[in-house]
Amino acid sequence: MLALAVTEHEVDAKLVPGKFYEMEMADTPTARQNRAFHALLQEFYASGAHSYSVSGFAEFRNYIKRDLGAGFASYKYVEETAFGLRWGECAKPGEIPETVAVGTDGRRLVAGKLKSWADYTKKERSETIDRLISAMTQAGVNSRKFAEILAGMGN
Repeated sequence: MLALAVTEHEVDAKLVPGKFYEMEMADTPTARQNRAFHALLQEFYASGAHSYSVSGFAEFRNYIKRDLGAGFASYKYVEETAFGLRWGECAKPGEIPETVAVGTDGRRLVAGKLKSWADYTKKERSETIDRLISAMTQAGVNSRKFAEILAGMGN
């Protein structure tokens, strides 16, 4: 079922023939959340106010999704078995077996697979955006673009 995305000022307005209206699924994450998240990410990265030591925007985005977002969707690991090493995968960190192999650096061979932004629920997107705005404010981001994004979100 589709729901018409209108602002609170348009609630009582009549639909006008020939005018285009944005429509999206009522129970799925919105395009507005997508635009807001990526605009905020780009502004935070460009500001240089963050403390991440990254080589580029994609790496920065992944750190934000890990630290402020939904985190990992699953975990991959290398397990030691009686027959040698084998790959394994699980959904939660508590499901990682004790028999995980250890690398030459002494660390367990486990890697998290980040949850894709496309797979975030509407609630997860909203919470991530709220945490991102909070982090940007605490980091001292105070640009005109940041203010414009926040004003646009208010509408």
